[in-house]
Amino acid sequence: MTITIINYKLLPFCLCKSDPSIDTTTMSNVATKVAVVGGGNIENIAERNGMNVAVSGAVCASTLAKNGISVTLFESARGPGGRMSQRREISEDGKELLFDHGAPFFSASNSDVLRLVHEWESKGLVEEWKENFGSFDCISKKFLDIEQEAPNKKYAGIPGMNSICKALCNETGVESKFGVGIGKLECLDDEKWSLTGLDGQNLGRFSGVVVSDKSIASPRFTDVTGRPPPLDLSLTPELALKLQDIPVSPCFALMLAFSEPLSSISVKGFSFKNSEILSWSHCDSSKPGRSTARHASVERWVLHSTANYARGVIAQTGLQKPSSATLTKVAEELFQEFQSIGLNIPRPFFMKAHRWTVERRTKKRNARGSAFPTASIAREQKCLWDRKKRLAICGDFCVSPNVEGAILSGLAAASKLTEMLSCL
Repeated sequence: MTITIINYKLLPFCLCKSDPSIDTTTMSNVATKVAVVGGGNIENIAERNGMNVAVSGAVCASTLAKNGISVTLFESARGPGGRMSQRREISEDGKELLFDHGAPFFSASNSDVLRLVHEWESKGLVEEWKENFGSFDCISKKFLDIEQEAPNKKYAGIPGMNSICKALCNETGVESKFGVGIGKLECLDDEKWSLTGLDGQNLGRFSGVVVSDKSIASPRFTDVTGRPPPLDLSLTPELALKLQDIPVSPCFALMLAFSEPLSSISVKGFSFKNSEILSWSHCDSSKPGRSTARHASVERWVLHSTANYARGVIAQTGLQKPSSATLTKVAEELFQEFQSIGLNIPRPFFMKAHRWTVERRTKKRNARGSAFPTASIAREQKCLWDRKKRLAICGDFCVSPNVEGAILSGLAAASKLTEMLSCL
């Protein structure tokens, strides 16, 4: 496998690039392999359906493959997505309902990200979501700041937000292994990494590792599985220090399906002002590419709770997986707040709440959810990087807590490893 030559400016430490006597076009990279390990929802790892590969890991894997590096992507869930996952539900009368219950859309301003987005557009993976958006004041009961034309385009995945990750994980040069959980990542003396599955299976040796979420090194992994976290950050104390206690915002999502359009709502997405319960609402079925789905006449909405509301529920119910009774109670409370905006919203025929995974904290502090990070721990570097061990950790918590930040972090991790491995 031949390495694709990338921009010289990206490789200031690669001596072979600066030596004119070396013909870099004939360099072979057959033995160079990188493992990209999914991270994210560890709440159900014990049931082997957690740890979704997020967009940061998928972008990193795709970029490495395009630069001639063999990539194996490990994912214990059935598919990728992270907070760009799409949820499939079945109503009581047998209707299949699909919801983007995490990130409803994304915007981009960085030139590198926009270049990728335009590539995805050309492949039919994303499309601009051209609808009116605004905010709703729960005191005055009025819509405010309705956007006819937003300053930044809002992009949605086609036919779901997870379509981008799915496509990236299936590109040439990326071997995706779904349903394979990682039990241990071990750094060997020969500068290689050895990966072992949750079932004890030897998954191979790799020249570098990318972890696409901090959860793989989280103490909560032990709380859920009874096993130590797969990645022992004592190997990299500097990275461990940066990963400690990243502030995040918990969130509950409520998925709703109505048999008729909510014609009284003039926008398709809006934030809430002066609500202690709801922060955001959008009409999921109004996104491009959804009209071809089964039961297209059904109107689907997704609501997001405020962080304070979610913290209150978690404080009462604990960190364990929420019971059906808890989720039913949350669903009713979120929907009642939605109805209270005074726009004659009817009862949906389907209603279900979801809690994004909750991260364990130190004993001195309260529990909180980890679905949406609120800090950036590597804004300049855009990823955490241990050059000596060839370990990169990427995610939206590195750059900015949004999809664009996750993409930038994945690109940065790929650049670090490409720079390092192109001389091997």
